Amino acid sequence: METHNFRNLKVWQLSVDFVTSVYLLTTQFPNEEKFGLISQIKRSAISIPSNIAEGSGRGSNKEFARFLSISLASSYELETQLIVANRLNFLTETIVLEITQRLHEIQKMIFSLHKKFESPISS
Repeated sequence: METHNFRNLKVWQLSVDFVTSVYLLTTQFPNEEKFGLISQIKRSAISIPSNIAEGSGRGSNKEFARFLSISLASSYELETQLIVANRLNFLTETIVLEITQRLHEIQKMIFSLHKKFESPISS
């Protein structure tokens, strides 16, 4: 078993910074979305670094890979919600483009890390 310190992972660090940005973005949304889209967006965003951290504390590389998969799925969910926010005119297309570019970088990093730990050689 390999121990993973999530605090040392660049992808975790970037995703925590990303969550902060997303939370600030949602302050622009209408108040009536507080328990709707805002809540969903925040949950998806915080799930990304949270699952990286939780997976790092599991007992095997296989488990870590599983939590990285969950983190990646949350990032796709968030991307969808940001597109919806744009279509509802809560966020401009420019803002969504900027934030999704950052999200795509995080997705690539999670995918690469997942491939590393999913390999039977590293289990």
